[in-house]
Amino acid sequence: MIGVLVFLVLVLVVVFASAGTLFFSVRQQTVAIVERLGKYSMTAQPGFHVKAPWGIDRIAARIQLRMLQNEITIETKTKDNVFVTMNVATQYRVNEQSIKDAYYKLMNPGDQIKSYIEDALRSAVPKLTLDELFEKKDEIALEVQNQVAEEMQTYGYIIVKTLITRVEPDAEVKQSMNEINAAQRKQDAAQMLANANKIQVVTAAEAEAEKDRLHGVGIAEQRKAIVDGLAQQIQEMKNTGVDLSEESIMSILLTNQYLDTLNQFAGSGNSTIFLPGGAEGVEDLRTQILSALKAASNK
Repeated sequence: MIGVLVFLVLVLVVVFASAGTLFFSVRQQTVAIVERLGKYSMTAQPGFHVKAPWGIDRIAARIQLRMLQNEITIETKTKDNVFVTMNVATQYRVNEQSIKDAYYKLMNPGDQIKSYIEDALRSAVPKLTLDELFEKKDEIALEVQNQVAEEMQTYGYIIVKTLITRVEPDAEVKQSMNEINAAQRKQDAAQMLANANKIQVVTAAEAEAEKDRLHGVGIAEQRKAIVDGLAQQIQEMKNTGVDLSEESIMSILLTNQYLDTLNQFAGSGNSTIFLPGGAEGVEDLRTQILSALKAASNK
């Protein structure tokens, strides 16, 4: 009887001692690879599980299903022989349909992804100049992502996104680029200033030309008005029945016009004017104007 009790106690001790290896739990967004006698047995999903004790079943690994990120720094050369340092961030996760492959086919996925990305970038970047590299950074990242995703798919990993976060040229090249950019901006500013000055000069010249044209039109209109007025006055004096020749009428009108002109000069504030002031001067002016009119009418 005592022996039976001792045996039961020993059984209970063994059971309780091994209870910790009978049960296990898996957290959310995690799976557990369970092996039985060294061979893959099952993939335990999140929750509570029971496994065979005494080392028959063991948890080989717990694999994260959440998205992971791998950041690398790589140095390569562009088509125009400029060395650049690039920071690349790759976001990846385990394919839930290929968890077994993700664990057994790849020892270190982070290093493997890094190697594929370095190889892809060193193939793509030397085909582009430095300016093209900056312009097509997103296109290169997408190309690298597609290439690496195809390779990693066979190992049970999905490449979610590949980002080129920084492109840093050599310090001397960067300084030269800044100097070229500054010089270009100064040149553009000088060109814009020259164009503005040119527009200002051309506009002023056009305004002056328009001013001269309008002034000439005004003088022509004034002279035409004077001639029309003289012709009208001659016709009116003829209509009054005064027996005067056209030359006498013209002489009278020109004398009046001459005196009116002198009054206008005096009224405008001019203190000095050099014109023939005597009667013979008026006669000479009249003779010259009549001669000019006759010459114009004979043409």
